[in-house]
Amino acid sequence: MPVSKVDVQKVAELARLSFSSDEEDLLVDELNRMLDYVAVLDALDTTGVSPTAHVLPLENAFRSDVLGQSLTQEDALANAPLSGQGHFRVPRVIE
Repeated sequence: MPVSKVDVQKVAELARLSFSSDEEDLLVDELNRMLDYVAVLDALDTTGVSPTAHVLPLENAFRSDVLGQSLTQEDALANAPLSGQGHFRVPRVIE
């Protein structure tokens, strides 16, 4: 089902976006080309190909939790507009 200019206008309205008529035409063309490509992919014969979530066979590639150098409290607070008692001070958000 091809995308129409009305579809683009409806999605733009929902997303609170505004496009010129030329931009809408461009989006219609681009979206339809994407859908055509998805149709090509959908037509591929994947018989015998196991479903995968990743291209590479990686599983749980975690790094070691190594303690590294960090800032001192004084260095971390050095450029803070407001600080006190070793903490960042920020304006009250909730009354």
